[in-house]
Parts: sequence; structure tokens; C-alpha cells
Amino acid sequence: MKRVVITGIGMINALGNDRDSSFQKIVNGETGIGNITLFNTDEYSVKIAGEVKDFDPKTVMNPRDVKKADRFIHLGIKSSQEAMLDAKLPENIDLDRFGISSAAGIGGLPNIEKNSIVAENKAPRRISPFFIPSSLVNMLGGFISIQHTLKGPNLSSVTACAAGTHGIIEATKTIMLGGADRMLVVAAESAICGVGIGGFASMKALSTKNDSPETSSKPFDSERDGFVMGEGAGSLVLEDYDLAIERGAKIYGEVIGFGESGDANHITSPVVDGPYRAMKAAYEMAKRTTQNENLKIDYINAHGTSTPANDKNETLAIKMLFGEKENCPPVSSIKGQTGHCLGAAGGIEAVTCLMAMEKNIMPPTINYQNPDEDCDLDYVPNKARENELNVVMSNSFGFGGTNGVVIFKKV
Repeated sequence: MKRVVITGIGMINALGNDRDSSFQKIVNGETGIGNITLFNTDEYSVKIAGEVKDFDPKTVMNPRDVKKADRFIHLGIKSSQEAMLDAKLPENIDLDRFGISSAAGIGGLPNIEKNSIVAENKAPRRISPFFIPSSLVNMLGGFISIQHTLKGPNLSSVTACAAGTHGIIEATKTIMLGGADRMLVVAAESAICGVGIGGFASMKALSTKNDSPETSSKPFDSERDGFVMGEGAGSLVLEDYDLAIERGAKIYGEVIGFGESGDANHITSPVVDGPYRAMKAAYEMAKRTTQNENLKIDYINAHGTSTPANDKNETLAIKMLFGEKENCPPVSSIKGQTGHCLGAAGGIEAVTCLMAMEKNIMPPTINYQNPDEDCDLDYVPNKARENELNVVMSNSFGFGGTNGVVIFKKV
């Protein structure tokens, strides 16, 4: 099978509107979480989120077309443009062999909410003709493939909070099996709206620490009380290794392993077994790919949602794979900084992993103050740590019991 490498990256999130500014703030231990401004929260129990700030969609697409696309598509377009420019692709590439793998957990929820209100309070005929195409998850790939004239496979992953990582895996499989030479992965989400916040709040999934937004998301801390919603997008250009070498491309890393699994247990309550099996599958594949039975994982970017169940279970799954805590790699979660970006999380966190590997620095887990006996690994607490990073793992787990794990290696 073909080798697959990453030659372009881009991201936008609550910390910054490009990969460099947001990564620097991640390393600095800053957070983008604050009071919600996208809608009136007076009647809501949760009033905090990680919003993208100072972003004008008219800067990334024709102003006349902005209303045809939901905000998650706007954000995805922004990150995809950055990734494509970063890849420095030659003009003569075969666009029939260049595909797209898009991902989102929910899609155009704000538009669904808006047009539902129109249908109920006004009249069905007042529903926007752009409603359906602006809300469908695969329209993320549709809009972007048109913008970049990508005529290869047009795929879409809709697997809750694992969607972004599954998007990377689907693109990798496509290139490995010869279905395309290059794939653009775009994972995007924007569900900070009344029905989005209200729905997750009704499930008791969100933090209610409204008085202290900056410290509300605290992965692995004993006082964690739920995740904080974020929004944003992450994009990666994946390429056949031989083609990338032939054109002298900058290579951020190679995909050497991936794993997928299903919990088959509960639609919203996480377990240990599913994440463990996905991590194990990715690790075993990585050892085969590198022909190294003793392959060392230098860092794990955890799913780390700041929910009581996930953080405990993910910690145990890591120990099941690597043994006693002394043998486990350092682990951190950036969701205390970006918020939980749902289907975009895997894309944003993959970009973060590749930048961390390039710069040999592990992002911190901020707001870690109170140790939990069930979460006893090295979580790189509160301060980034310089360390040689050659192999990194990124975890994503989603509602419905769907899990995805990907492993990157320096080339």
C-alpha cells in the first residue's frame, strides 16, 4: 500500500484565525473560552463557549454566496484555504486524482434552528431556499471541492466528536488503496446556538461554571463538571509519499497508524473497551508500518473532554495499552483552551499534533489544579513542555460509541 504524508495544514478556533496564532496561544496556555455572544443566553443555564472571534466569511468566499452556506462551512473554507496555500502544490497536478474528505458532527444546526422558527412562526413558504444545501454536512466538502476544483473522491464523515479523525482515516485509506493521489481533509463545526447549547445542557454534558469561563474546562481535574462547547475547523492536505518527495514538498508527518472501533454499549455513556481497542489497533498498525515492535509513542493528544466519565475512561484505556502509569507517554488535552469543537476537534487536534511534532513541544493541559485518583497520568499540567517528538497519537471518541485514533510520525 502507498505511504501517506501531510504536506499542508490550517486551522481556525477560539484562540486564533490561523494555525500559527492559535498554536502559539495553545503553547502559551491561553484560552479562548468566554461568554457567548452569538445568541442571547438570558434564559439558558449555560452561558459560556469557545467562539471564533473577528471572522468575516466575506473574506473567504464571494459575499453573494455567504448566505448559501452555514457558519461551519465558512470556517471550513477558511482552514482549507490556509492548508492548500501551505502545501504549495504545483499548477499541473491531476485534479481528477485529488479528492476531499469532509467531517462534522452536526452540521448546520444554527440554520436548522432558524428555519424551524420561520416555519413555525411565519409560514413554510418563508423557509430559505438555501436552507437545505447550507445545512447538510457533506456540503462542507461540496463548497470546498468547487472552490479548489477537486474532482477526486468526495467523502464525508458524520460520526459525532470522532468525525474529524475519521475524516483523516478515510482520506488515508483512499490514498493507500490508490483511489486518489491527494486528499484534502476538512473538519468543521459551529453549533453554538440556542438549540445546540440548550440540547447539550439538557443532557447535563456541559460545564455550568459561568462565573469563571476561563477555568470552566478542566480536563482530568477532579473538579471537572462537563465540557465547554467550541467551534472552528482544521484542514490537512494528505499526499502520496512518493509524489510529495518527487516535488520536494515540506512534510509535516506520515500517517503510520489508525484505529477505529465501536462501543456497542450506550449511545451517550462512554466505556473503556471501545477507546482501548481503537488505540490498540492504531498502535499495532504503526508497529507494522515501521517494522518496529518497540515503537515509542512520545505524546498523546487526548480526547480529554473535561467530563467525569470520559477522562477517567480514557486514562484507564491508555494504561491498559501501555501498562503502569510510569510506562505511559505524556498526555494532554487542548479542550480547556479551544473548547470541545465536536466534529472539528479531530481535525484541529491533528493539526496541533503535527505542529507540536515539528516544534518539539507538548501542549499543556490548562486548569489542572486538583489531582483525581482515577486520572493519574502525566497530563503536562498547565505549562507546555519541550521534548523531542517523533511519534504522536491523537484520540477522538464520539456519541453513539464511535472511536477513532490516528498516529503520526516524523519523516
